[in-house]
Formats: sequence, structure tokens, C-alpha cells
Amino acid sequence: MSGNMRLLTDTLAAAKAEGRAALIAYLPAGFPTVEGGIEAVKAVLESGADVVEVGLPHSDPVLDGPVIQTADDIALRGGVRIADVLRTVREAYVATGKPVLVMTYWNPVDRYGVERFTAELAEAGGAGCILPDLPVQESALWREHADKHGLATVFVVAPSSKDERLTEITAVGSGFVYAASLMGVTGTRASVGEQAQELVERTRATGTGLAVCVGLGVSDAAQAAEVARFADGVIVGSAFVKRMLDAPDPAAGFEAVRALAGELAKGVRGQV
Repeated sequence: MSGNMRLLTDTLAAAKAEGRAALIAYLPAGFPTVEGGIEAVKAVLESGADVVEVGLPHSDPVLDGPVIQTADDIALRGGVRIADVLRTVREAYVATGKPVLVMTYWNPVDRYGVERFTAELAEAGGAGCILPDLPVQESALWREHADKHGLATVFVVAPSSKDERLTEITAVGSGFVYAASLMGVTGTRASVGEQAQELVERTRATGTGLAVCVGLGVSDAAQAAEVARFADGVIVGSAFVKRMLDAPDPAAGFEAVRALAGELAKGVRGQV
């Protein structure tokens, strides 16, 4: 069965045709529980997110700040497994018909088996994978199987990335490029800064036409509107997770992420 990379690229193209950036949400699987995580992912997709990234919880999430680390720890202590991550992808896709990616560090995929993981992600209706710590030079095996199963391979670039590296990544990446707006770990910021716009411009200058979506720091509609002016997509993770963490119970958490998705959807449309 082929994955949904085409659905992802069509969704990003449709947002561009509407004169806006796409809203891409992130939530970890298994948080606060497997069932609760599925409900949270469906909630953001039903309330304004165009695409969702389902995080595969990791015991050493080097890119993630304290908010996502806390959620990952809750998920891992709850016993979340890769099968639960794939179930989250499947149920979110079936319920909404929207693109669902997995964001994961390389080690769990390597241990699980690249062929097995890509085949099962495609079977679940997944659109692809974001692999923040997989060097592009070591990605041939992953890309071979991802391509075979119709899955996007999304690489992460940062303000420190040299132009040569940006060219290398955009030449082999697919779906979109994840542009980390700031150096450091994920988390909400008071400002997403000018570095993000410069990084987007340098990435686009490689000439591949691959969409460039910006994450790390966006937490409200005003920031989403700011990033949407120069990026193809606005990625929001920690702000959603924090709403869930701060809620007194899961039901309140679902309502909180619904409300935030709605606010951010207005932001990417410039309706703030």
C-alpha cells in the first residue's frame, strides 16, 4: 500500500493557492494516554490544522524542550509503543482525511527495521516522516524504502546550515523542508526573529521548489501570522502540548487544543 506523500504536497499546494501558509500541528502519541493522544490529534485536525505531526516519544529527545520532554515522559511511562504511534496515525487519517506524518529520532526506526517501519506507516495512511537527527549523507536506505512506499522524507535545517548543506537537503528531501527558526530546542518564544525569514529565503534559493515550513517558537495567532508572511507552512508543537499539560483533565485539554488550532488557523490566514 502506498503512503500519502501526494496528499501532503497537494495540501501544501492548496494552501498556497489560497494565498496563505499551511498550519502544521505537532502532538506526541500516547499523551496523555494512547486514546487521549488520538483524540487530541483528531481535535487539532478538525479545528483548523491542515497537517499533523505525530511524535514518537523518545527517552532522549535532544531537539525538544522541557514541555515536549514532559509529555514524552508521560507517554513512555504509560507504555506507548511504535504500534500505538502507527495506530494514532491511522485513526487520525481515517477520521479526517488529512495528511499525518510521524516525527521521530532515528534510533527507534533503526531498531524497529526501516523496511518494516516504512511499510507499516504507509499501510496506516501516513504521509511521511520527519527525521531531525538523520544526516542526509546517511539517509539512502531510509529514502529508498520511503520512496518505495510513497512516503515523504522531511529533513530539518537550521540557521547554522550552510548553503551547500541546504542544496544537498532540498535535492533529496520530499514533502517539505522543516526550517528550525532558532538555534536550540523546541519551545514557545516571545519572538521568532528574523533568522527564520533569512533561512527560508536561503532554502528557497536552492531552486528545487520544495515547500519550506517553519517551526520552533510559534505559540499564538500573531506569531503564526508573522511567519505565514514568508513561509509555506507554520509548525506549532509546544504550545499545543502545553495546553494539554495545563488542562485540569483530558476533556478540557481537548477543548484547549481545539481553541488554539482555531486561533492559529486564523493567524495563518492573516485574520488577526
